[in-house]
Amino acid sequence: MSRLDPAAGLRWTQGNRLELLENGEAFYRRVFAAIDAARTELQLETFILFEDEVGWALQRRLLDAARRGVKIRVLVDGYGSPGFSPGFLDPLVQAGVDFRAFDPQPTLLGMRLNLFRRMHRKLLVVDGARAFVGGINYSADHLRTFGPDAKQDYAVEVEGPVVAGIHRFVREGAAGATPAAGAETETQGRADAAFVVRDNRHHRTDIERAYREAIRAAKSEIIIANAYFFPGYGFLRELRHAARRGVTVRLILQGEPDVPAAMLAARSLYRHLMRDGVEIYEYCARPFHGKVALVDEEWATVGSSNLDPLSLSLNLEANLLVRDRMFNRQLRARMQRMWRDDCTPVAAAAAARGRRWWLPSSLLYHVLRRFPAWAGWLPAHRPRVVPLAEATRGGRAGAAAQAAGSAGHDAVAPRGRRRA
Repeated sequence: MSRLDPAAGLRWTQGNRLELLENGEAFYRRVFAAIDAARTELQLETFILFEDEVGWALQRRLLDAARRGVKIRVLVDGYGSPGFSPGFLDPLVQAGVDFRAFDPQPTLLGMRLNLFRRMHRKLLVVDGARAFVGGINYSADHLRTFGPDAKQDYAVEVEGPVVAGIHRFVREGAAGATPAAGAETETQGRADAAFVVRDNRHHRTDIERAYREAIRAAKSEIIIANAYFFPGYGFLRELRHAARRGVTVRLILQGEPDVPAAMLAARSLYRHLMRDGVEIYEYCARPFHGKVALVDEEWATVGSSNLDPLSLSLNLEANLLVRDRMFNRQLRARMQRMWRDDCTPVAAAAAARGRRWWLPSSLLYHVLRRFPAWAGWLPAHRPRVVPLAEATRGGRAGAAAQAAGSAGHDAVAPRGRRRA
């Protein structure tokens, strides 16, 4: 059963089963098992797919599934996944995998310039009945064995009626697709869930609006753990108002960033938030990549969307919203362990460092308030989705990498710093 939430414009479905997955160890185990069990169809979208131990493990499983007759569609981002070697790509194409790149662009002196309006979603739908939504890419830097630079991140596995909307969305593969449509699958659990996307056509503010509706309704507690935190003025105002009315507001942000400028931007906001009672913790165990939040005992979200201008105003994103006390307790326990064991509480003295930001406070707020409108001035060409099968015709070595906008096989090395 589904019901429309007119205030937020969301379609909530009842009867879903959810499992929170933390880091690559849990995520890849469940995803690979689901791919191995697939019987009819796999729809996979990811920002990053690297030719490392994780990427090759995925490739082998996709090949096995294709050979037993499973219909497979893979969409990777042309910036996040800039190229593939013929040894990686050709067997997939020859096995019938529909492998595509979202808006690949040529490089300039080996540099990728197509940073804006990226396909940043991380989605997998198996047989139209099971879905994975979150922030984890297919790369070894989500595994602890990667070392100090291994990312901390989350995803959710879901079965139930909400999967129908996710399935239709990925099958249509269009930025303007409506995720609420589709015949519902059977009830699997007790959780209410809603699938929400952000695009540059019809759903420009849906994810931010869902956050802000939940924040405004908060009665006791808000916990947001987000890798890149630089939201707009209205979002910050909602957090400050919540703290002032007695809601406990905790932010878990990066303390060991993979992009130092992102941490500096977030720190410029600390003083304004803390003077209204917002608690801020910096995660220092390793780079933080998560995009999760909870409000009170029932509302939660897991997905791909950061809370910064790229995610809120430019990129294509997807989150799952959840209303379920059991799921919230599980997510809260994970975040509580983080802020107690692996985070440094930000004190007022540390927050004052944010005053060194080069913009005066009033101008900074003005920029934040106006950024979504200004972002619309950035290049708004219609992104191309390129079938990489075309790149393999003619048998030229390296053609696939060229078609994906790569400078060569070295471009897939996973250890370079990259927002994900």
